[in-house]
Amino acid sequence: MRRVCTLPLMAWISLLVTSILLAGCTTMPAAPVPVEEAAATEVATEVATGEGAAPATAAGAALAPTAGGFPSKAIQIMAPANPGGGWDTTARLLAQTLTESGISPVPVEVFNVPGAGGTIGLAQLVSQNAGDPYTLMMMGRVMVGSILTNQSPVTLAETTPLARLTAEYEIIVVPKDSPYQTMEELVAAFQANPKSIAWAGGSAGGTDHILVGQIAKAVGVAPEGVNYIAYSGGGEAAAAILGGQVAAGVSGVGEWTDFIASGEMRPLAVSSADRLEALPDVPTLTESGVDVVLLNWRGVVGPPNLSEEDKAWLINALTAATESAQWQEILATNGWDNVFQTGDDFAATLAEDNATISAVLKEIGLIE
Repeated sequence: MRRVCTLPLMAWISLLVTSILLAGCTTMPAAPVPVEEAAATEVATEVATGEGAAPATAAGAALAPTAGGFPSKAIQIMAPANPGGGWDTTARLLAQTLTESGISPVPVEVFNVPGAGGTIGLAQLVSQNAGDPYTLMMMGRVMVGSILTNQSPVTLAETTPLARLTAEYEIIVVPKDSPYQTMEELVAAFQANPKSIAWAGGSAGGTDHILVGQIAKAVGVAPEGVNYIAYSGGGEAAAAILGGQVAAGVSGVGEWTDFIASGEMRPLAVSSADRLEALPDVPTLTESGVDVVLLNWRGVVGPPNLSEEDKAWLINALTAATESAQWQEILATNGWDNVFQTGDDFAATLAEDNATISAVLKEIGLIE
């Protein structure tokens, strides 16, 4: 009699369950997409991206390179001043946002070229990097004035305007042990003996210098009586203030936030029309009897002769960065306003500011 091989009951059950599971994993064919829907999808994609332009990035997704393959290596942002100042800080925070938010598919790095209110860096960008989309420059309203006061042969008209990013008001501070407790006291000493009040700030002809000149004019001090000491970066100016080498310092509100928070610097006034949310206890210049309001801004330009394709990619990347949650937090932390503009709109702002600042510099005696 032939022996029949039998399996235990649990083994048969295991085989049966396995068969059922395998049958359930069989891939079902996808339902066909209607021709009309497929065509609509293709058209929508073409409209959204534009020919040769990088498609908009989703949250956490890197911006696709251009048809020409840009970018394929690290992008460099020049801060045309020493480390520690407003341009340097903004450049590094922008690079951090582009990288950490996953917007740029390549690293974004920052390097410094200090001197002459940014005009040395400007000359380098224009003369050495024409057509190079891998080198950008952080700049701002300060540079508009520096070009005029330094009689720079190179101007911003020779660059490719990409985006205006942030704006902030100016702040006047004194060392923690200063005898001046209020802006009114500082102004009184300034009126009594203008040369005795040394003001520390950024480059000659920049926003800091313009503010001091406007304060002088508002309180009746002749422009030639202003003792303004220009520093290449906010770090150097801060050191002069903390070391007691100057009576007062002027800079963007966000630049010396840490020194104010630690008590090493004492704020006397801000240049806004109303008190700032970030510093509700600090009066405005107007409240202090000085009828002056002044706003500063910062932005990014590229070298001349950028291709339209590369320019569009860079503007898309900057747009995505400023719309990110990380950048919004940076604005709030530093007390910066969002004044985002791109391309031709930004170029028009540069032209308007050049005319305005030229008139102000003549009015306060900084240029003829």
